[in-house]
Amino acid sequence: MTLFTTNYSEVQENTGYTPLPQGEYEMVIKSVKENVTQKGSESMQFDLVVRNDLKAVPALAETNGKYADRHVFHDEWKRNKPDGYKYEQNNFMYYLKAAGVPEGTPINSLQDLFNLLIGKPVRVYVKKETNTYNGETTERNTCAPWNFKESEYKEVNHVYKEKNNTVPQATNTTEEIDYGF
Repeated sequence: MTLFTTNYSEVQENTGYTPLPQGEYEMVIKSVKENVTQKGSESMQFDLVVRNDLKAVPALAETNGKYADRHVFHDEWKRNKPDGYKYEQNNFMYYLKAAGVPEGTPINSLQDLFNLLIGKPVRVYVKKETNTYNGETTERNTCAPWNFKESEYKEVNHVYKEKNNTVPQATNTTEEIDYGF
Protein backbone atom coordinates (compact mmCIF):
# COMPACT_ATOMS: atom_id res chain seq x y z
CA MET A 1 0.00 0.00 0.00
CA THR A 2 1.36 3.48 -0.96
CA LEU A 3 1.34 6.14 1.72
CA PHE A 4 1.67 8.96 -0.83
CA THR A 5 3.25 9.78 -4.18
CA THR A 6 5.70 12.61 -4.67
CA ASN A 7 4.32 15.61 -6.54
CA TYR A 8 6.61 18.63 -6.83
CA SER A 9 4.27 20.81 -8.91
CA GLU A 10 3.18 22.76 -5.79
CA VAL A 11 6.67 23.23 -4.34
CA GLN A 12 7.83 26.84 -4.32
CA GLU A 13 11.45 27.87 -4.12
CA ASN A 14 12.42 29.64 -0.92
CA THR A 15 13.05 33.20 -2.03
CA GLY A 16 14.19 34.18 1.46
CA TYR A 17 13.52 37.28 3.45
CA THR A 18 12.30 40.39 1.72
CA PRO A 19 12.06 43.67 3.63
CA LEU A 20 8.87 45.68 3.87
CA PRO A 21 8.34 48.38 1.27
CA GLN A 22 9.33 51.81 2.52
CA GLY A 23 6.43 53.61 4.20
CA GLU A 24 4.54 54.39 7.37
CA TYR A 25 3.10 51.44 9.31
CA GLU A 26 0.88 51.12 12.37
CA MET A 27 2.78 48.76 14.65
CA VAL A 28 2.81 47.35 18.14
CA ILE A 29 5.98 47.08 20.21
CA LYS A 30 6.07 43.36 20.88
CA SER A 31 9.26 43.36 22.91
CA VAL A 32 12.25 45.44 23.94
CA LYS A 33 15.42 43.80 25.21
CA GLU A 34 19.13 44.35 25.42
CA ASN A 35 21.28 42.61 22.85
CA VAL A 36 25.04 42.10 22.43
CA THR A 37 26.70 41.27 19.11
CA GLN A 38 29.46 38.68 18.80
CA LYS A 39 31.97 41.54 18.69
CA GLY A 40 30.58 43.05 21.90
CA SER A 41 28.52 45.99 20.58
CA GLU A 42 25.50 46.59 22.79
CA SER A 43 22.03 47.68 21.75
CA MET A 44 18.46 47.81 22.87
CA GLN A 45 16.44 45.85 20.31
CA PHE A 46 12.81 46.62 19.56
CA ASP A 47 10.65 43.93 17.93
CA LEU A 48 7.95 45.86 16.07
CA VAL A 49 5.02 43.98 14.54
CA VAL A 50 2.76 45.36 11.81
CA ARG A 51 -0.68 45.37 13.41
CA ASN A 52 -3.18 42.86 12.04
CA ASP A 53 -6.20 44.53 13.67
CA LEU A 54 -6.05 47.32 11.07
CA LYS A 55 -5.99 45.23 7.88
CA ALA A 56 -9.48 46.38 6.88
CA VAL A 57 -8.80 50.12 7.31
CA PRO A 58 -8.90 51.56 3.76
CA ALA A 59 -6.23 54.19 4.49
CA LEU A 60 -3.81 51.38 5.48
CA ALA A 61 -4.52 49.02 2.57
CA GLU A 62 -0.99 49.28 1.14
CA THR A 63 0.76 48.91 4.50
CA ASN A 64 -1.06 47.09 7.29
CA GLY A 65 -3.50 45.56 4.82
CA LYS A 66 -0.75 43.80 2.89
CA TYR A 67 1.95 43.29 5.52
CA ALA A 68 0.13 42.52 8.78
CA ASP A 69 2.12 40.36 11.22
CA ARG A 70 5.49 41.17 9.67
CA HIS A 71 8.31 42.04 12.07
CA VAL A 72 10.78 44.90 11.89
CA PHE A 73 13.70 44.92 14.31
CA HIS A 74 15.07 48.26 15.38
CA ASP A 75 18.29 48.68 17.37
CA GLU A 76 19.13 51.61 19.60
CA TRP A 77 22.91 51.30 19.90
CA LYS A 78 25.08 52.38 22.78
CA ARG A 79 27.44 55.11 21.65
CA ASN A 80 30.96 55.94 22.72
CA LYS A 81 30.71 58.91 25.08
CA PRO A 82 33.52 60.60 27.04
CA ASP A 83 32.45 58.63 30.13
CA GLY A 84 31.99 55.26 28.36
CA TYR A 85 29.48 53.53 26.11
CA LYS A 86 25.97 54.82 26.78
CA TYR A 87 22.56 54.98 25.16
CA GLU A 88 21.54 58.28 23.62
CA GLN A 89 18.95 59.27 26.21
CA ASN A 90 17.29 61.84 23.91
CA ASN A 91 16.36 59.05 21.48
CA PHE A 92 14.27 57.40 24.20
CA MET A 93 12.07 60.52 24.24
CA TYR A 94 10.89 59.72 20.69
CA TYR A 95 9.94 56.15 21.68
CA LEU A 96 8.23 57.18 24.92
CA LYS A 97 6.29 60.03 23.31
CA ALA A 98 5.16 57.74 20.48
CA ALA A 99 4.00 55.17 23.05
CA GLY A 100 1.87 57.84 24.75
CA VAL A 101 3.86 58.04 27.97
CA PRO A 102 2.92 61.31 29.74
CA GLU A 103 5.43 64.16 29.99
CA GLY A 104 7.29 64.12 33.31
CA THR A 105 7.07 60.34 33.87
CA PRO A 106 10.10 59.21 35.90
CA ILE A 107 12.10 56.32 34.41
CA ASN A 108 14.10 54.71 37.22
CA SER A 109 15.49 51.67 35.41
CA LEU A 110 15.57 49.89 32.10
CA GLN A 111 12.81 47.68 33.49
CA ASP A 112 10.62 50.80 33.84
CA LEU A 113 11.46 51.78 30.28
CA PHE A 114 10.63 48.31 28.93
CA ASN A 115 7.35 48.17 30.86
CA LEU A 116 6.27 51.54 29.46
CA LEU A 117 6.96 50.51 25.85
CA ILE A 118 6.00 46.84 25.50
CA GLY A 119 2.55 46.29 24.02
CA LYS A 120 2.08 49.91 22.98
CA PRO A 121 0.87 50.99 19.54
CA VAL A 122 3.15 53.26 17.51
CA ARG A 123 3.26 54.60 13.97
CA VAL A 124 6.68 54.09 12.42
CA TYR A 125 8.17 55.21 9.12
CA VAL A 126 10.16 52.21 7.89
CA LYS A 127 12.97 52.72 5.38
CA LYS A 128 14.29 50.12 2.98
CA GLU A 129 18.07 50.25 2.65
CA THR A 130 20.71 48.37 0.74
CA ASN A 131 23.69 47.20 2.79
CA THR A 132 26.96 45.72 1.54
CA TYR A 133 29.06 43.76 4.03
CA ASN A 134 31.98 41.44 3.20
CA GLY A 135 31.11 41.75 -0.48
CA GLU A 136 27.50 40.59 -0.02
CA THR A 137 24.68 43.06 -0.74
CA THR A 138 21.38 42.69 1.08
CA GLU A 139 18.26 44.76 1.62
CA ARG A 140 16.94 45.47 5.07
CA ASN A 141 14.49 47.67 6.93
CA THR A 142 15.63 50.46 9.21
CA CYS A 143 13.88 52.97 11.43
CA ALA A 144 15.14 56.14 13.03
CA PRO A 145 14.06 57.23 16.52
CA TRP A 146 12.49 60.41 15.10
CA ASN A 147 10.36 58.25 12.77
CA PHE A 148 8.38 56.90 15.76
CA LYS A 149 5.08 58.76 16.17
CA GLU A 150 1.91 58.27 18.18
CA SER A 151 -0.48 55.77 16.65
CA GLU A 152 -3.58 57.08 14.95
CA TYR A 153 -5.35 53.96 16.28
CA LYS A 154 -4.90 53.84 20.06
CA GLU A 155 -7.08 50.78 20.76
CA VAL A 156 -5.05 47.64 20.11
CA ASN A 157 -6.79 44.40 19.14
CA HIS A 158 -3.75 42.85 17.49
CA VAL A 159 -3.61 39.05 17.84
CA TYR A 160 -0.12 37.57 17.78
CA LYS A 161 0.30 34.65 15.39
CA GLU A 162 2.41 32.69 17.86
CA LYS A 163 0.70 30.08 20.03
CA ASN A 164 0.98 32.35 23.06
CA ASN A 165 -1.10 35.41 22.13
CA THR A 166 -0.10 37.48 25.14
CA VAL A 167 2.33 40.34 24.96
CA PRO A 168 5.72 39.21 26.29
CA GLN A 169 6.78 40.85 29.53
CA ALA A 170 10.11 42.58 29.94
CA THR A 171 12.72 40.58 31.78
CA ASN A 172 14.51 41.83 34.86
CA THR A 173 17.75 43.66 34.35
CA THR A 174 20.71 44.03 36.67
CA GLU A 175 20.41 47.44 38.30
CA GLU A 176 24.14 47.77 39.12
CA ILE A 177 25.11 48.15 35.44
CA ASP A 178 25.59 51.72 34.22
CA TYR A 179 23.07 52.07 31.40
CA GLY A 180 23.85 55.69 30.64
CA PHE A 181 20.93 57.45 32.28
